Amino acid sequence: MFDQSQIQEFKEAFTIMDQNRDGFIDKEDLRDTFAALGRINVKNEELEAMVKEAPGPINFTVFLTMFGEKLKGEDPEETILHAFKVFDTEGKGFVKADFIKEKLMTQADRFSEEEVKQMFAAFPPDVSGNLDYRNLCYVITHGEEKD
Repeated sequence: MFDQSQIQEFKEAFTIMDQNRDGFIDKEDLRDTFAALGRINVKNEELEAMVKEAPGPINFTVFLTMFGEKLKGEDPEETILHAFKVFDTEGKGFVKADFIKEKLMTQADRFSEEEVKQMFAAFPPDVSGNLDYRNLCYVITHGEEKD
């Protein structure tokens, strides 16, 4: 399912999350992990839902199996397309470049002005200011433009 380097990375992640070092990830480990990431007020229901996704106590083998199941069948291109489709309410296959620029510069891992310029240089909007996100997603995941 995973190669040796991926298994090692998952082991490191598991070790970080197993805050009390008992070999299992439980609600308290999850709460402590969220706190370490700056999210303090995680609801018990949310933690319980996470733990209930496992078929039993979450040791490393269960942890690895859960990730495998989550990742199986995930197409990176479909995932990226789905993210863009959230903003394409009319389903036309494009979004306004100005809108995407604003989102990229104000949300999550914010882009700098230079990073946005580089993106639009590689994927210029059309004359109406629309960004063809389907082509962008294809190039991101395949490395070349569609014909």
